[in-house]
Amino acid sequence: MEYLKKLSYFITPYKRYGVLNVVCNVFYALFSTLAMVSLMPMINVLFGEGEKVYIKPVYEGLNGIKTYVQDIMNYFITTTTDAHGAQRALLYMIVLIISLFLLKNLFNYLALYFITFLRNGVLKDLRNAIYRKVTTLPISYYSEQKKGDIIARISGDVNEVKNSLLAVLELIIKEPLTILFAILAMFAISVKLTVFVFIFIPVAGLIISRIGKSLKRKSDRVQKEQGEFLSTLEETLSGLKVIKGFNAEDQFQKKFDASTQRFYRFSNILMNRQNLASPTSEFLGILTIAALLWYGGSMVLVEQTLSGGAFIGYMALAYQILTPAKAISKASYKVKAGNAAADRVLQILDTGSALEDKADATDKTEFSDRILLENIGFKYDDDPVLNDLSIGIKKGMTLALVGQSGSGKSTVANLIMRFYDVQEGRILIDGVDIRDMTKFSLRRLIGLVTQDSILFNDSVKNNILLGKPEATDDEIIEALKVANAWEFVKDLPQGINTNIGDAGNKLSGGQKQRLSIARAVIKNPPIMILDEATSALDTESERLVQQALENMMKNRTSIVIAHRLSTIQSADNIIVMQKGKIVEQGRHKELLAKTGTYKNLVEMQSFQ
Repeated sequence: MEYLKKLSYFITPYKRYGVLNVVCNVFYALFSTLAMVSLMPMINVLFGEGEKVYIKPVYEGLNGIKTYVQDIMNYFITTTTDAHGAQRALLYMIVLIISLFLLKNLFNYLALYFITFLRNGVLKDLRNAIYRKVTTLPISYYSEQKKGDIIARISGDVNEVKNSLLAVLELIIKEPLTILFAILAMFAISVKLTVFVFIFIPVAGLIISRIGKSLKRKSDRVQKEQGEFLSTLEETLSGLKVIKGFNAEDQFQKKFDASTQRFYRFSNILMNRQNLASPTSEFLGILTIAALLWYGGSMVLVEQTLSGGAFIGYMALAYQILTPAKAISKASYKVKAGNAAADRVLQILDTGSALEDKADATDKTEFSDRILLENIGFKYDDDPVLNDLSIGIKKGMTLALVGQSGSGKSTVANLIMRFYDVQEGRILIDGVDIRDMTKFSLRRLIGLVTQDSILFNDSVKNNILLGKPEATDDEIIEALKVANAWEFVKDLPQGINTNIGDAGNKLSGGQKQRLSIARAVIKNPPIMILDEATSALDTESERLVQQALENMMKNRTSIVIAHRLSTIQSADNIIVMQKGKIVEQGRHKELLAKTGTYKNLVEMQSFQ
């Protein structure tokens, strides 16, 4: 029940299927018991052991229900045998048994039919919820997590939860009811024999529970290790060029082999523990049946307090308890594995985000005055990156941030985009703290072009539409022209509908960057952030991209983070950063005249 409580949010939309499953399982358990009980009159017909009743019995209430059912059955057999012969009575008994088994299996199918919608619905909603959470959690979360482990949770762990949902309902509804109805029928046949049987059941239950005690912990180890080797696989696919370039295939192979070896060892321990459940419960069941044969046989043969038909029917009921008992032991293991998987899934879903919008956050729709960074302080873990930094950027101005790697340039961009929150000071847009705006409205005002051209395995068109989902083909083509990208897109096999491959790898670096610019252009934001947008390009590509950037930056407020200083000569203000602080600022010519840090940076790049 605790397991179901954990997942109640996801189960509730499909609870009607759960209710229908429970109803069908009740009928399944009832007809399972009746099917076994119906063997008794058939055997009595075969061996002529049934008591002959010639007067139709009268129903006298629940207290006499057992006697009434026996007498009405014996009355039917007696009258049918006298009128049509014993073979006709046997035929009727066979038809009754077949009907009961048919109903039993029909309700079993219906129970599985309804639970399918619940299980697959929960699977779908869990995956959707995790994906939604993955996209809303702050970027800082992923610097501490392995991508492969998150992939393992959204695939393997969620699937384990789906499988265990059926096991849970078997554990608390189907199999217990089957056992309960069988036990009630056994008590109705012989209280003495049933009490004897129950001496053995607690012993068997204790042994089985001890086998499964540590299963959740072992299952958790298996799932964690799966996340480990999926992380290695994801890193390998992302960095294949580097791995091959440094002849590091063997190193990564060893790392992957070590992880799969641990997975192999943990999985063997887990599976062997699970596999022990069925033979153990079956052997304990057979021991119970053997004791039952000895004790019940003496009641039939020696004491003669039980008929042969009743004893065989009783044995069928006792054996019927074994199957659900085994199913319960297996289901309990699945539930433990599912519980471990649910914990891993819910760990992501329950992760809080420090970047959640405030309840009264404003929805800012335009930029009219300035961006102001006031006394900003920020650090990653314990490493200070920015210290008491203040910058003002007026509307329509182009600001350039330059400095050596690690000086904090890109961190400024990340803070303005609110990928992270400042730890000291504040960032204002038109006098409003960005923490008081919705993240959606803030990012709607800003276009971003990064050093790494992040494109998706889709068409040119759909990659551009991320900037403006409702854009027409004409608008897309116009944006491509502004970004100097139309010259190569028009020659692609299917034009804007051409698929560009995984991460856009069918295109060159310069082409990918120009598509990124086109995506920012079509968004048409008032503020543009260019984070080293040309640093990874060759000279020809840089020229085309730089021209595209200049086209895009017209009449916009731009923040340019530059590695190549040749790209920011015309900036209205150039800020030189060093160890998170501003050491110089001014226009290009002014800074050169100071013969300070900026001039040294220019000379190091052999720029004249």
